[in-house]
Amino acid sequence: MSPRTGRPKAVNPKRNDLKVRIDDETLKQLDVYCQANGLTRAEAVRQGINLLLEKK
Repeated sequence: MSPRTGRPKAVNPKRNDLKVRIDDETLKQLDVYCQANGLTRAEAVRQGINLLLEKK
């Protein structure tokens, strides 16, 4: 039998899906930020949530 192939298991898998409705201007600002910082929208949102939680 050959060893298992494929993608290795993630350390912290992202199993939860979140849908958010935002206006056009906010989306434009998010895309500009992501492009400038080399991030995906999802990663930028995760970082934003962490910033909010750190303020507590």
